Amino acid sequence: MQRLLAIVWLTWKAAFRYRLFWVLAVLLMASVVLLPLLLQDDGTARGFTQILLTYTLAVITALLGLATLWLSCGTLARDIEDCQMQMVAVKPIARWQIWLGKWLGIVTLDAVMLALSGACVAGLLQWRAQKLPPAQQHILRNEVLVARGSLRETPPDIEGDTERLLKERLKDTTPGSVNVASVREKVRFQVLAMNQVVPPNNLRRWQIDLGLRRFFLQDRPLYLRVKFYAALTNSSGTYDGLWEIGPPDSPRRTNMVQSLAPATTHEFEIPANLFDDKGVLTIDFVNRNPVALLFEVQDGLEVLYREGGFALNFARGLFMILCWLALLASLGLACASVLSFPVATFVSASVLLIGFSSGTISGAVEAGSITGMNEETGEVGRSPLDIILIPLFKAMLKVLTLVQSFSPIDALSTGRSITWEQLGLAVLQIVVLLGGLLAVLGIVTFTRRELAAAQGNS
Repeated sequence: MQRLLAIVWLTWKAAFRYRLFWVLAVLLMASVVLLPLLLQDDGTARGFTQILLTYTLAVITALLGLATLWLSCGTLARDIEDCQMQMVAVKPIARWQIWLGKWLGIVTLDAVMLALSGACVAGLLQWRAQKLPPAQQHILRNEVLVARGSLRETPPDIEGDTERLLKERLKDTTPGSVNVASVREKVRFQVLAMNQVVPPNNLRRWQIDLGLRRFFLQDRPLYLRVKFYAALTNSSGTYDGLWEIGPPDSPRRTNMVQSLAPATTHEFEIPANLFDDKGVLTIDFVNRNPVALLFEVQDGLEVLYREGGFALNFARGLFMILCWLALLASLGLACASVLSFPVATFVSASVLLIGFSSGTISGAVEAGSITGMNEETGEVGRSPLDIILIPLFKAMLKVLTLVQSFSPIDALSTGRSITWEQLGLAVLQIVVLLGGLLAVLGIVTFTRRELAAAQGNS
């Protein structure tokens, strides 16, 4: 342990020697203090949060991420190039301890900088919140600066229903007489429409099972978060709907009329204790418009409830960001274990750029080709490279999903709860699994590397 702590201290000294700590501290404080002053919010609780949480945390994460890559590449590669590592390696300390000590040094430095930045953001958030109107302060305290859980309706079995209806559709047809793939696609579209589209003057019902949560959600208000799309645009830009919430044929059932804009997320409070004795909350929507409305299966409607306060949720969000930074430290050190400082920086930055390009990679995988679709013919182009690149892109997406499935910034800015289960899963997937694989690769290559030979060749 003393050997590891010695390497951690040397890593901290290197950060101070490179002036990284002070430059990074100035940039972080500027992003926390100056950015909210330069960007004015719209006076609403959500606009206020968008400026102070989303933008500042995104800038802080970007700055710390780039600094982590630069320091992790430099602290190992530069030590080898400047013959400092040769002096450390001959001492009674294993190579894996040197590598792990540098990783711990970078991660602890990130933790300190992230904690200081997070404390400044939280303090500025509380101070600026006092300037909001009283009504917006109420929204801020109850809908944004909270940790809220989410409940959705059990998703329908789209693929199972599609196959069942497809068999019924094809049972009287001659094999080979129809294009089964085309029919399946049309049937799947019909199944989606049945579960998502609300025709004019029709009703759509959601039944959400609260489970054991019904015992601690008694006498507590709930919130509906809805988003829909309209088949046609009207002159007013809003669409009326009757919401009936509560057990059917019960005196507790509540009715409310809402006029909402399409393609926009809306959130409104509903009274407490509207679920039945089994904990099932029934929500009916009557479309009072001459056009059909579409509620997507995943994002059409969800019920939000308060799980805890903002402070602990904010701390869990910062720790999840630290998991990302720990992975970047492993990436930089793994590259620096075998490459020179400029090359290691370029390679690690390229890997990070690939991570930001996941949308493009996902589009190529869905299309099955890197050339995309021809806008004139509507057909997907083909390339000989598809044989190699498409399977590679699929593997890359599986790896990227392990990291990108955790979004603490979005959760914090919308008042979503970051649960201990999500945090534990982030540690397991990002730090232990991906970071551990990079650490094993880096330690093995660093242990087998001839330091003196590498220095002589350079």
